[in-house]
Amino acid sequence: MNYRVLQMAALGALMFGPAIARAHPHIFIETRLVVRTDGAGAVSGVEVQWTYDELYSMMLLDEMGLDQDYDGVLADGEAAALDGFDMNWQPGYAGDLYLWQGDGALELGAPEPLESAYEGGRVVSRHFRHLAAPVSGEVRIKAYDPTFYTAYDLGGGVDVPEGCEVSVIVADIKAAQDKANALIEELGILNTDVEYPEVGAEFADEVTVSCGG
Repeated sequence: MNYRVLQMAALGALMFGPAIARAHPHIFIETRLVVRTDGAGAVSGVEVQWTYDELYSMMLLDEMGLDQDYDGVLADGEAAALDGFDMNWQPGYAGDLYLWQGDGALELGAPEPLESAYEGGRVVSRHFRHLAAPVSGEVRIKAYDPTFYTAYDLGGGVDVPEGCEVSVIVADIKAAQDKANALIEELGILNTDVEYPEVGAEFADEVTVSCGG
């Protein structure tokens, strides 16, 4: 687990405390984004790699009955059982990936599973999301869970094709913490069973990609 994940976990615990434990992240995912373009150089989709944290990976394998000898190696049949394990999405689920051009959200298609593996004690899965239509110019991307149950970072990096430019604005975790605290206090839900506000976007890095002019 990298430093940024540990930082987010610590701040999440300080921010919400035991009285509102559901609001801090329970799952940590190192994310890699690979932007794809069409023949004209317009952004056509994004390949997403999720590398789950060690604890959640262990829980997944145990739940699925895999690696029962605990040697960290999956047999052929076991490895195949992982394929697509996290692609059973509920209707309306955005896949924790959001793209915009200007003020408008860009529509993404259903996930296309690519492969899954168990490497170095962590479960890794890859899938692809097509854009409804290719987009030229500047596109903004964020990977986050609105509820902040899952914390995503960009530890896997962002890859873009030749001819595209990319920049990343790293989230100000302290500012996000303060904003979430203020919102929760304003709503008066510190010690209630009411659903917590969606604060995940505040903790997410923002990627800007410019392709095709």
